[in-house]
Amino acid sequence: MNVTTYEIKGLVVIEPSIFHDDRGFFFESYNIKNYSDYLGSEVKFVQDNISLSKKGVLRGLHFQLPPFAQGKLVSVLRGSVLDVAVDLRQDSSTYGKYQAVKLTDQNRLQFWIPEGFAHGFVSLEDNTIFSYKCSNYYSPQHERTILWNDSDLNIDWGIFDTMVSEKDKIGEDFSNFISPF
Repeated sequence: MNVTTYEIKGLVVIEPSIFHDDRGFFFESYNIKNYSDYLGSEVKFVQDNISLSKKGVLRGLHFQLPPFAQGKLVSVLRGSVLDVAVDLRQDSSTYGKYQAVKLTDQNRLQFWIPEGFAHGFVSLEDNTIFSYKCSNYYSPQHERTILWNDSDLNIDWGIFDTMVSEKDKIGEDFSNFISPF
C-alpha cells in the first residue's frame, strides 16, 4: 500500500495493494489495524453510504457540526470523480485551502477526510458509484453546506456543466462562515 499526505495536514490518500490474476482482482478495502497506522489514530466507522451520480452532478460542500462531525473515507466503485476537501479548522495554517483528488474505479484510491473539513465531489462520468465510510452518524440538524462555487475558495472543479441540488445552491458563503472547528 502506498500512502500520500498533503500540505493540508490530516488529509491522506491510500492506494491499496491490488492483486490481479486471470479471474479479476482482489484488494483489502479496509482493515482497522492497518488504517489506524496510516491515519495516525484509530478510526471506527459507524455508517457506510453509497451514491449514484450522472456526469456533472456536484454534491457538496458538506460537513456536520460537533458533536456529530464526521470523518470520511471515500472511494469510487464505478466511474470517476474529482473529490474536494476544504480545511475548516480555525487554527490551521491551511484554513480555507482545499485539496482535490481524482478518484476512479481504475486507480482505486481512497481519500481520508477527517473531521474539520467540508467535503464535496463532482462526477466525471455517467453512472458513477461513490462510496463513503463515516466515523459518525448522519444528523440532519447538524449538517451544513458551504457554497460549492464560493469565490473566496476558488475551487477548480474542472467541469462547467454541473447539476447541483437546491440545498447546495444556497450554501453559506465562506466569507460569512464561522467555523466550529
